Amino acid sequence: MNAAVATMDEAERAAVMVMLLEDDQAAQILSQLEPRELRLLGEKMCALGAIGPEVIAHAITAFVEKTEKLGLVAHDRVGQVRSMMTRAVGEVKADNLMQRILPDQPAASPLELARWLTPQALSPLIKGEHPQAIAVLLVQLDPEVAAEVLHTLPTETQPEVVHRIATLGPVSPDAIAMLEELLTRRIGECHGQAALSIGGPREAAEIINNSGKAMEKRVMPEIARMDKALAREIENEMFKFEHLFALDAQSMGALLREVDSDTLIDALKGIAEEERDNFFRAMSSRAADGVRDEIAARGRVKLADVVAAQKQMVTAARRLAADGVIAFGSSGDDEYV
Repeated sequence: MNAAVATMDEAERAAVMVMLLEDDQAAQILSQLEPRELRLLGEKMCALGAIGPEVIAHAITAFVEKTEKLGLVAHDRVGQVRSMMTRAVGEVKADNLMQRILPDQPAASPLELARWLTPQALSPLIKGEHPQAIAVLLVQLDPEVAAEVLHTLPTETQPEVVHRIATLGPVSPDAIAMLEELLTRRIGECHGQAALSIGGPREAAEIINNSGKAMEKRVMPEIARMDKALAREIENEMFKFEHLFALDAQSMGALLREVDSDTLIDALKGIAEEERDNFFRAMSSRAADGVRDEIAARGRVKLADVVAAQKQMVTAARRLAADGVIAFGSSGDDEYV
């Protein structure tokens, strides 16, 4: 089997399978995907190029192996039709059309529709609105989209919004209804009576991570001034592999003792030589030379394996930080580093 074919990931195989279908069949499948899934699949489909027989055979074989014990069920038929109509004629026309087809069916939730809007379309909807309403909306979007929307807000509003995202608890149905009225100028009753628990430090961290370093440096000092404990919670959720480079030798040593050799080697394969020095400085010269030799001897490593190894190290770092063994970020009293 061709090496490129053998290393195809699930998204690439799924893209091949969708391309083999008739347009209406493909549309039915695509209508059931989340925005992030749809974007990923679209990217893979566009990148496929020519699809040879070997690629098709591999995709079909993998599909059969994974689904041979599964059946096919009808799922959210009305939702499928509404989604296809929306892509065909736009959101407003599709909503009116579905009300004529099924007048007893409730309209689609405005918050659900908002998840499909671009940041450029969302930003005017929240211009000048209260930070609490903006926070409730952002935590229901993909972090990448929420980050772009956050960038469009006034700089003095951004820390307040992130702070509210990180401290959101149970949100009452009335608050959700007010947000839906903001988005569509009408109150929906699709959330029931149960409180909706959303937000938290992790959601705030994901949005900041996708906003870039400039946003992080602007927002996090303000969050630290508002609530130092909360700032530390957000930082703990913001860990990326690159943040490990800032560990001192003692903290790095503690982390390396938690990671097996194979994981370390795969993780370091994905970074530049000068960045590896951040890890080598915590080792003896003999140990560092040994790791360098193993990295060189390992040859090529799949990107997926590198990412997985780096995630394992970040997970270990989070655990050590939670236990107080290592520290990141704003541990000082007077400034944020």
